[in-house]
Amino acid sequence: MAVFDHLGISVVDLSRGIAQFDPIMQALGFERTDAESSVAWFKDDDTTELILFPVREPEGGPHVHGRVGWQHLAFAVDSRDEVDRLHAIAMDAGWTAVRDPRIFPRFNDRYYASFVEDDSGIRIEFMHNPPRAADA
Repeated sequence: MAVFDHLGISVVDLSRGIAQFDPIMQALGFERTDAESSVAWFKDDDTTELILFPVREPEGGPHVHGRVGWQHLAFAVDSRDEVDRLHAIAMDAGWTAVRDPRIFPRFNDRYYASFVEDDSGIRIEFMHNPPRAADA
C-alpha cells in the first residue's frame, strides 16, 4: 500500500496553477484529468494523485514559505540531468527559482537538487540522491 494516496493543493488562480503545474507533472509521467472546479494528475495506475483546487479565501494567499503549513514537496528523479531538465521546464512555465540545481553537501555529497516556487507560494524540489557506492 502506498504511504500517500493523494495531495491536494489550493492555489490563488486555478488557471495559472494549471499552466504552471501541467508541464512539470506531464514531464514526470503523470496524466491529467480536469474536473469542474479542480484538476488532478494521476500516476501508477491511479495510486498517486496530485490535485489543484481554487483557494476558498482569496485574501489568504499566496502562501509564505516558512510559516505554519506547507513546506515543500520533493520529487525524486533518476539523474542530475533529470533535475536540470525539470528545473528548466519549471522556469519555462513561470515558476521562480529558489535554488538553482546544485549539490547540497549539508545533506550529503551526492544530493543534487533544485527548488522552485509558483505564483501561489507553493514550493517543490527536484532531487537526485543516489545510494552511496558500496565500499570495495
